[in-house]
Order: sequence, then C-alpha cells, then structure tokens
Amino acid sequence: MNAIKTTAICDYNDDKQSVSLLGKFSSKVQDRHLCKLAVVYVRQSTQRQVVENRESRERQYGLVNRAEQLGWAQERILVIDDDQGISGSSADNRPGFQRLMTEVSLKHVGIVLGLELSRLSRSCKDWHHLIEVCGVFGALLGDEDSIYDPLDSNDRLLLGMKGAMSEFELVTIKNRLTRGVQNKAARGELILSVPIGYVKLSGGEVVKDPDEQARSMVELVFEKFEETGSAYGVFRYLADNQLKMGFRLHKGPRRGELEFRLPTSARVLNILKHPIYAGAYGYAMRRNCKMHRNVDNLNEKGWFLSPEDMGVCLRDRMPAYITWDQYLANQAKLQENRSTRKSKGIPRRGDALLAGLVRCGRCHRQMITSYKTDKLPSYCCDEFVRNQTLEGYCGRLAAKWIDELVSSQVLRAVAPAAIELSEAATKEIEIERQHLHRQWNLKIERAQQECDRARRRYEAVEPENRLVARTLESDWEALLIDLQNIEDDYERFKSTSPIQLSDQEKLRIKSLSSSVPEVWRAESTTNEHRKIIIRCLVDQVILTIEDGTENVDVTILWQGGFRSQHAICKAVGSYSQLSDYEQLCKRIEELHRQGLHHREIAAQLNEEGFRTARRRGKFTTQNVGDLIRRLNLRGELFRDGMLGKDEWWIPDLADKLGVIQQKVHYWARQGWVHSRRTPTGKHWIVWADREELRRLRKLKKLHGSYIAKNHPVLVTPKDRPSDPDS
Repeated sequence: MNAIKTTAICDYNDDKQSVSLLGKFSSKVQDRHLCKLAVVYVRQSTQRQVVENRESRERQYGLVNRAEQLGWAQERILVIDDDQGISGSSADNRPGFQRLMTEVSLKHVGIVLGLELSRLSRSCKDWHHLIEVCGVFGALLGDEDSIYDPLDSNDRLLLGMKGAMSEFELVTIKNRLTRGVQNKAARGELILSVPIGYVKLSGGEVVKDPDEQARSMVELVFEKFEETGSAYGVFRYLADNQLKMGFRLHKGPRRGELEFRLPTSARVLNILKHPIYAGAYGYAMRRNCKMHRNVDNLNEKGWFLSPEDMGVCLRDRMPAYITWDQYLANQAKLQENRSTRKSKGIPRRGDALLAGLVRCGRCHRQMITSYKTDKLPSYCCDEFVRNQTLEGYCGRLAAKWIDELVSSQVLRAVAPAAIELSEAATKEIEIERQHLHRQWNLKIERAQQECDRARRRYEAVEPENRLVARTLESDWEALLIDLQNIEDDYERFKSTSPIQLSDQEKLRIKSLSSSVPEVWRAESTTNEHRKIIIRCLVDQVILTIEDGTENVDVTILWQGGFRSQHAICKAVGSYSQLSDYEQLCKRIEELHRQGLHHREIAAQLNEEGFRTARRRGKFTTQNVGDLIRRLNLRGELFRDGMLGKDEWWIPDLADKLGVIQQKVHYWARQGWVHSRRTPTGKHWIVWADREELRRLRKLKKLHGSYIAKNHPVLVTPKDRPSDPDS
C-alpha cells in the first residue's frame, strides 16, 4: 500500500515538474514562432545505431509530442530524418542538415528541436553557423533540457559552450577508440582484412589460401619480379598470358568466395610491397595523406612505408611466401626503379643504352640523359648548375660514341660464353613454359570441378520438379561450354608452345648464341633488350671529359668488381680544340702545296684517319675549303709571277671581253687562242695582246656551227713572239 502511494506521489511530482518546465519554456515561444514550422531533426551516427539503438531513435521522434505541447499544430511539425546513419562531424555530406539550413534561411522555421545538441552538429563551425542563421531569421533552438533564443546573450553563451563540449566529446570518443585499436594492433591481433593469397578464419587466424591456383599466382608474381626486376614488367607478363589472380570477396552475399580476375599494375605493386607476404604483421603501413575535411581527396592513400616507419611491424607472425631478406631486397629494387638521381632505374624505352649507369669522373655525380627533338641523345652533368662551388662545367657527351664503345666491350665479354648462354636460354624457356602449362592445367581442373558440381546438383533434383531441373540443366550446359573453350585454347597454346623445346628450336637458339653481334644489331632486338643485357654485365660507366679537347677517359666498372680503361673522342666546337690540330694543318699545307684539288685533299685526309671536329662524318670539299681559307693558303689564281706578258686568267679575260667563261674555255680547247695550263694542271692561262683582243671581240659576235668554215681568219690566232716557260 505504501509502495503504491509512493509511486503515485512520484508520478504526480514528475507531471507537476513537466508542466512547470513547459510553462517556463513557453515564455520564449511567441505567436511569431507558432505561425511557422517546428522542425524535429533526427540523426544517428551509424547504421548499426539505427538498427540497435532503438530507444534513442524513439526519444528523438518523441520530440514531436514536445512540439505539440509547446503549441504547434501537428500539421505544422516537420520531421527531418534524412541523415540517419551519417556522422555529425561535418555538414557537407548531410542532406538533412542542409535542408534544415535552407528552411531556416527561407523564414519557414519557428523552432528547431533536437534530442541533444550533438544530434544537430559535432562541429563548432557548423553549430555556430546554425546559431547565427537562427538568430538572423528569428528561429528558436530546443533540446530536452531547455529552449534557447539565439538573440539572448545568456542563451547564446550557453549554446556556444554546449557546442564546444559536443565537439570535444566527439574528439574524446575518437581518441578512446583509436587508442583501443592501436593497443590491439600492437599485439598483432587487429586483422580487418587480408590481401590476395590469404584467408582469415572465423577464429581470427590468418592462413594461406587453401586454393592451389590462388597460391601459385602469388608465387608466380614474386618469381617473375626476381626475373624482370620491375612491377610493371610482372603485370605485363600476366596480362600478355591472360593469367588471372584469385580474389576473396570481402563484401556482399558472396563474401568469402573465390573469384578470378585479371590483375592491375597497382595490385601487383601492392603484393610486392605488403609485408604480410614475408610473414610480418603490419599496421599503419601507408603514409597518412588525409587532408582537411573540406578539401578534396579526403581518403587519398599514400605509398607503403618502409618497415622501420610503419606504426607496427612484427616479424614471423603470418604464413610467408618469401623470406624477410627477399622482401627487403624487393623494396630496395622498387625504390631503385623510381629513376631518381641516386638510383639507376629500370631499362626503359629510348635510344640511350646507358641511361642511369653513367657517372661523371670529376664531380662523381650521376649524369642525366638528355633527349632533344632535333638532336641525338646525350649524357650531361648538370651538377655545375645545381652546385655553384664547382670550378667549371663538367661537360656533355653524345650517347652514340659511348654506347658504341660499351656495346662492343659487352659483345666481346659474352662471346666466349656462347655455349653456356644457349644452354641457359634453353633451360629458362622450358621453365617458363612449365609455369604456363601448370596454370592452364589448374584452370582446366577448376572448370572441371565446376562442371562436376553442376552435374551433381542436376542429378540431385527430383525429376518431377522440371522448373528447377531446367535451370540447373542450362547452368550445367554453360559450364560444359566454358570447359570446352578452355580446353580448345589450351590445345592451341600447346601447339605453339610445347613444354619441351623441339630439336629445331634448340638448334636455332644455339645458332643465335654463336652469332651474338648479329642478334645484337637485328631489328627485332629492341633498345630495352640491349639495356637489360648491358646491366647484367656493367655496373657503372665513369666519364672524365677533358676541357678544350676531344679526349674522353672511360672507365667501365663490370659486375663482379673488374675495371677496364678506355679512351674515345667526342665532338668539339672548333678544329683548334683537336689534339692533332697542328698535325692536321701541316698535312693540309703539304697536300695543298702539291696542287691537289679540295676533293682529293679530303679523300687523302679520310684515308689517313683524320676526323672532323664534330665527329659526325668525314672530310668533304666544303670543310676542307673552310680549313684552307682559315689557314690563309693561297691558290694558283692568287699567286704572283704566274702570268707572263699579255697573259690572262680565263675569268679576267671573260670579264674584259664581256662573255661567259665557258666561251673562252671553248676557244682554248678549239685552238682559236693561244693557251697553256698551270704547273698543277688545275687552271688555264690565255695569251692575247691588243690585236688578239680586237680579233676576239669580232669573234664573240659570231654565232652558229660553221664559224671556222665561214670565218677562217677570225679563228686563227697570230703567232706569239716567244713561248713562255712551262
């Protein structure tokens, strides 16, 4: 009896307190508010809360009754619940909150009701924006505790404090959850998902994928990377051979099932970089690239971190595909492939065969490869531009000259090992074909298993149930067709690439290995192939370019530590920079003194091994003429004492008579004028005194084919007083 009385008293006190609170709240609610809408904003942070936290949901929808108690009619109450399952940390992805702000801005809202201020916003920026808009357009704010007028200074202060506390509460919750996650990860027990080649069991244990084909594809990735040294090279190999990788689905109704897809280059790179394949547990393995929430690329992920920079890296915690040392070697190779100034990079397309291998002998820095649209590639040292403490520019060298030298040395090095090369090539081709045939067999075996499973399902159905039997029968037929297509493709593959090489193929490989230079220069051999061969034998090439000369000292550092010294000549800006310039000048003077034509001088210089300054070709009539003029060597036409009395050079006589030089040459050949050749035989000298000049002026006016017959006097020269010395 006392208990019933006590309960009744408590209920009476609660109702009395509720009535008093409504009276206190209603003092701020005026007619100008009641003529507008009362908006009830409903939000829960996650979908799980929407399903499980039913009491919170009911309390939020119960604010409709609170609005009715404050005086709003039921048809003037608007419930906005578009943001169910969305976090309140930002307003950008909340359509319900944006709709609320729009309604307030249009002066449609008299009061905004929320269960707690944290339901409206967890961000001080969005919260103060809402307060400001409500104050401008005359809307009230309300929660379970009170009603607030944004224009009242005390209420505004209280709202600001509550907004700051709500935001800090979110930070506290995040920190608590994050530290719990980090603590679990530090023990190596936080496993959210596993990559390709692994399966997470129901008990949390991680094992290798039980499917043999899925495991073999992961093993093939590491084998091909060790062979090619490039992640993209592995991807290209898988794509060319149509090899698919086994993916375990992590979401959806088929979660956990194995599905085979063609890989991507990013997927191959993730396999090579993930430490789990070396048996290590890793957490916080990627660089955190998260930006401010109002900036694009919010969830952008960075590269894998090195093991020492990871948040947690525990070795020997997972089943491994490779050893830890092999994993570290792979990371070093991937880092080297990025082609920075501190690494060689990988062989890429381009005419320069030594890109990434050439170093400067003066500053000991790596020389860059320069490609210009109008010139051949070259190796140049730009350290002088970046480091002003150097005394001078180290120089550049056309790639053609050094590439030819290193290529010839590489061919000499591999020539003695021709037989071993042919045997190694034969063995490597057979091993690679075995891998491909194994993948084909696994693919056929999987297709056969699917067909057997479909057959068993079809046989298990009752014969009378034709609706189900027809569907199962069509599925079985489709799988049989797929199996037949795979077997046909495999037969075609076997006809072109059998497991064992034929005798004819082995003989062809042996013949190619015995003629390595021909294979090297063949059109089918690309520059990328040549670069791979060079890198197998050559570690570095050091160039020391001498200033002002064409001499270049070349040091080849071979794999294994052997060092060889060589010298080549490069192109220079002028002939004076050539080391044999004085000898070249003397030889040109000798040949010119002998009376040789420019063409004959050029041929003699080329035969004796002299080279031009640009090193691009041999001497020609043009560059020999330039050198002769530079040396100020005078020809017979400009020498004194060559002409006697009344003797003319043909060009001078032609100018005197006003005719072309060919006409005077014709007269000399016909014997119509007295003429003789110079001692070298290069030029003609014509004799003509005053009387002869008058005759020749008359002769030049005659035209036709019968001049000598019709005018014998004009074509007959007079006798010379005396013959000049030959």
